[in-house]
Amino acid sequence: MSSQRVVLVTGGNRGIGRAIAERFVRDGYRVAVTARSGEGPEGTLTVRADVTDAAALDAAFTEVEQQLGPVEIVVANAGITKDTLLLRMSEDDFDSVVATNLGGTFRVVKRASKGMLRARFGRVILISSVVGLYGSAGQVNYSASKSALVGFARSLTRELGGRGITANVVAPGFIETDMTAELPEETQKQYKANIPAGRFATPDEVAGVVTWLASDESGYISGAVIPVDGGLGMGH
Repeated sequence: MSSQRVVLVTGGNRGIGRAIAERFVRDGYRVAVTARSGEGPEGTLTVRADVTDAAALDAAFTEVEQQLGPVEIVVANAGITKDTLLLRMSEDDFDSVVATNLGGTFRVVKRASKGMLRARFGRVILISSVVGLYGSAGQVNYSASKSALVGFARSLTRELGGRGITANVVAPGFIETDMTAELPEETQKQYKANIPAGRFATPDEVAGVVTWLASDESGYISGAVIPVDGGLGMGH
């Protein structure tokens, strides 16, 4: 039964990652989350790992494999932002965002793919962002790291597509999280005016797309970018 599969969600202790982990738990999957601090939702196994540290990730995977079994579904969600305009952006502002958002995905997926190849089954789901293809002033580092996930998923599909492994990208728009809640009301209004749906998404609306991509029903979809943005980034 597909819902007994083992799922690992990186950065599953808060925000969208937490909502994704909760949804998998609700659907009966065995769920682990990586977190640098804090705990994943109830019913999940939390393992400590920073996605920029390959050795710590390897140890985290080994712990998940021992307690739950081989990871069959990986959701690369862990990400950071260091927003500032290009001319003010430091080397570290750029390098650290790329190392976490893109490098972290590389490390997690590389480690997960070993077990997926043995099982001849795998679901790789990369959490990008509407700004990956739409662009956003002050986010050269973040949007570059998020658009890179598209090339990553498509190359992975060409490498592993014949082994029962799919790789897809989910590109959320504005989501109701602690971060958007802190925006001034006027700013929120402006953002919503640009979104055809006229509202922000709930984290669960993103989670529902992710769990569907993880299911057996979506086995013939790979290399796709699925926007969950209320129509904000259409055509991008």
